[in-house]
Amino acid sequence: GEELARANVKQVIMCYNVWNFPYLAWPFLNSIGRDIPVLSLSNNNGQFPGNVGLLATDGALRQVGLRTHRIVGEIDDSKTQAKVINWLRASQAYTTMQNEVYGFYGGHSMGMETGYFHLTPTIKHLGTTGYQVDQLLLLKRMEQEVDETEVEKGLEWFKELLGPRLLFDGNMLTEETLKNQIRLYLAMRMVNDELGFDFCGLKGQREFTEHVCLGDVAEMLMNDPYDWNGPKEPTVCATEADSYAAVTMQILKYISGGLPTLFMDVRLYHPDKDLWDWCNSGNHSSYYAARSMDPKENFKHITFHPAMELYFKAGGASVEFNAGPGELTFARLGLWNSDQLYMVIMRGESLDLPEEERKALNAQTDPTWPHVHARIEGSFEEFLNIFPSNHVLGVEGDKVDALVYYCEIAGIKPVVLGPKGKERIRPIWELLA
Repeated sequence: GEELARANVKQVIMCYNVWNFPYLAWPFLNSIGRDIPVLSLSNNNGQFPGNVGLLATDGALRQVGLRTHRIVGEIDDSKTQAKVINWLRASQAYTTMQNEVYGFYGGHSMGMETGYFHLTPTIKHLGTTGYQVDQLLLLKRMEQEVDETEVEKGLEWFKELLGPRLLFDGNMLTEETLKNQIRLYLAMRMVNDELGFDFCGLKGQREFTEHVCLGDVAEMLMNDPYDWNGPKEPTVCATEADSYAAVTMQILKYISGGLPTLFMDVRLYHPDKDLWDWCNSGNHSSYYAARSMDPKENFKHITFHPAMELYFKAGGASVEFNAGPGELTFARLGLWNSDQLYMVIMRGESLDLPEEERKALNAQTDPTWPHVHARIEGSFEEFLNIFPSNHVLGVEGDKVDALVYYCEIAGIKPVVLGPKGKERIRPIWELLA
């Protein structure tokens, strides 16, 4: 245990392939720290009593209130491997984010109180803290410190990728307003590095969008796995400085192995088609246009429109595309009665619709914004009655089980919609709460 503590081990898998002596788990765990995530793993073998050792030892850990997880199965079995990988990513997300800082520029936008950063319950359950910085600092970095050579490189990159789909209008979208959006991206990266922000949120509306620039391009670039300098790690950036959206996105990023994430408005439900049109003038990562790590493939499907002057008087580009088809997991952290964190989780997909149908659907909201035409597991009524906010977050693939592990490790309630919610086996600490 002391050797692992010196190696800075953050989570432990205790393997039980034979009988063991359960009392020895305590000096081991106490040497590392008993607050770390623990997975008890055993084969299911008649010759060796691994199950007996697992239940004897893990039962002792639970007697004192440790929230542990148990997996039994042959490690060569793909289902067992998937369970272990889900647990590993969930536990690493939890322990990594305990040491992270969320930076929010300008505070929650337009009075959206579900976007507020609730410090105490967040630190208590997740360990993540937050620091608020005025958007004025970003403006000063844009005006005084951003490297204009990088701005020009970014502009040329967009021109090359978009060609005729870069719709300059000489008013709202010009080279200068687009360069201002690029400056904002570079300024956020600069301040994030200076202040130690691991992920962030940008208020935007209304001060920045009316007097500086629209945040859409900058937020997209932050969340993208590339820019004009090549591949990079996505940095979660939430529109409207929605803090629990940002925290959810950071969790989704880690439990997916580092994939970009989606931020969407819960905009419009089409009951005749049983689909949601989730769109927002904001940070859909361009990755989701074609789900490629090559920006050229994604930007074939993207158009930059002039920003709507009614909402965004300072101008810039609105990013428009339809998310490519495929499986997605949607989630959102919520808060009940001031201190009880929970997460709503649902499996779903982005639909591959005919182009004319897409255009007709998009025209009912805003055709110049990015759209996800989503179908979820869970009825409209179930979603409406349970979902905690106007913003929903997403990531590629089926990550429901990993998110449930994360919530159980953190001690927050996972609320899974649809059939998977009914199938979920509640852990003992939840049953006895």
